[in-house]
Amino acid sequence: MTAATKIPVSVLIPAKNEEANLPACLESVAQADEVFVVDSHSEDRSVEISESYGANVVQFDFNGRWPKKKNWSLDNLPFRNDWVLIVDCDERITPELWAEMAEAIIADKVDGCYLNRRVYFLGKWIRHGGKYPDWNMRFFKHAKGRYENLNTEEIQNTGDNEVHEHVVIEGGNVGYLENDMLHIDFRDLFHWLARHNRYSNWEARVYYNLLTGMGDDGTIGANLFGDSVQRKRFLKKIWVRLPFKPLLRFVLFYFIRLGFLDGYPGYIYGRLLSQYEYQIGVKLYELRFGGSLNLTDEQTKESNEQTKAALVGDV
Repeated sequence: MTAATKIPVSVLIPAKNEEANLPACLESVAQADEVFVVDSHSEDRSVEISESYGANVVQFDFNGRWPKKKNWSLDNLPFRNDWVLIVDCDERITPELWAEMAEAIIADKVDGCYLNRRVYFLGKWIRHGGKYPDWNMRFFKHAKGRYENLNTEEIQNTGDNEVHEHVVIEGGNVGYLENDMLHIDFRDLFHWLARHNRYSNWEARVYYNLLTGMGDDGTIGANLFGDSVQRKRFLKKIWVRLPFKPLLRFVLFYFIRLGFLDGYPGYIYGRLLSQYEYQIGVKLYELRFGGSLNLTDEQTKESNEQTKAALVGDV
């Protein structure tokens, strides 16, 4: 593909030890005008692979505070295009989606577009169980969007990258694209479990913040009548107060949202989500009652009863 046919988009790919996923990811973004791989000092061939595909490799050193990797990149990388596309190493951009993004740039009617993800697990598209649609703000004018701060950066072992934070677009002028991006992780279940063990630290702090009302400023917000992400955040505020969440999560995924239609991979995925919910619950308990947070007496007294009620049946 010549420079004249490149799409004026700057791609941002956060990476760490992703040699298994990077080749397919980088091939899928070859239509972009420029690609940045922001690496966290990988110990495998991630840098070598990235450079072989012509990507600009930048090393990120996390100082343990905000901002994390994606927001730091949005603030500091010398993008030569107005539009940025954020792609994780286990994600792929299809030719159809590229064509739609090119049309959106030309039309210039919005400042950002939500992309829908198809999550593949054990070779199967997990179409049911509430995993699809899965809208993410990944394609936007970089001057207009930044990731929300959910006040989780001081929690240990969560990593240096934004996990499930969402991009907030200044002015809120957004659209939705029809074609899907693909989420296909070439690594095995060992890596899935290790990653979600780390994610559960992050989720436990998010649950804590939702229970106590901490850290709402500067986020995308929770609104039953807002966009798809704001509705999900509204429902999560209810979810964190429910008992028996590990069991509820499996029942909701596998039976109510028809996860059984995705066959045995769907069953395994549902069981793992239930286990993940249990991990979040015990880590939330540790945060509240294990001395892992430096809270004032007033903060502790205010939230103890709320947290205990939410943990009934979870631990």
